[in-house]
Amino acid sequence: MLKRQGVIETWHDRRIGAGENIDLAIDAHINSDEIILLLVSPDFIASDYCYEIEMKRAMERHEAGEAVVIPVILRACDWHLAPFGKLSATPRDGKPITQWPDVDEAFLQVAKAVRVAVVGLSGKDGNEPAEAFTTPTQTPALALSVVDVASPRSSNLRLAKSFAQKDKDQFQAEAFDFIARFFENSLDELGQRNPGVEGAFRRVDANRFFATIYKHGKDAARCTIYMGGGAFGGGINYIQGHSSDSNSLNESLSVKSDDQALYLRPMGMGLVGAERDPKLSLEGGAEFFWGMLIQPFQQG
Repeated sequence: MLKRQGVIETWHDRRIGAGENIDLAIDAHINSDEIILLLVSPDFIASDYCYEIEMKRAMERHEAGEAVVIPVILRACDWHLAPFGKLSATPRDGKPITQWPDVDEAFLQVAKAVRVAVVGLSGKDGNEPAEAFTTPTQTPALALSVVDVASPRSSNLRLAKSFAQKDKDQFQAEAFDFIARFFENSLDELGQRNPGVEGAFRRVDANRFFATIYKHGKDAARCTIYMGGGAFGGGINYIQGHSSDSNSLNESLSVKSDDQALYLRPMGMGLVGAERDPKLSLEGGAEFFWGMLIQPFQQG
């Protein structure tokens, strides 16, 4: 909506055209754009270019009052001690987007954070077109300081939450659909990256799908993932091979909660050498099952 209103114009490095100098194109925007989103994930922190070059320059401009840096926490990672860890992150409380039961709600909070930054930079109400923000009547540093002083608050606002069975059921359904999309995309990419290897995904019904890996046309790995059934009280279950059985499994993910969030917990049969009783996000649960399918294939 911000783009449709003409309130913002956006850029990212996927818009660098063929033949352009990548470093110069990125530098031009890092050094001129007014709002910079840091898409924070383990990959972001591990990237020397993102962390040592792009993020450091963005923080220099933020501290000089030349731009607003907004950390967007996409996936769970140890980001609080990073240079941007002192900034107010989005979504709320810095909870990773992949851990939200409703991902759209998480991204809505990101959009609202950008709108607030626009207001702080411009002194406008966030509804004017982009050209209204090209020449702020105040410097960004002054505008931001007014916003901060006008609304001082503690960052220690977390309270215990409770989750009804409906919340848990919805989270499980969303987790199963996420895992299905994750497998379908991963199988497709596996085939594209590895000559002689093909991945096949088949959605049997709303609660079950088959995944297959072929190598030179021969069956190399298969699994079934289904939701519910009578085995161990339901959950999202993994079976080696293709099966229509809903009363057996090799591993299972169940929905649990702490005082802040819903998460997935493995039964434990696939946790050899791994952390016991981990709290998995949707992506973590999908990666856990994917590892069960592909690791034996990778080893042999």
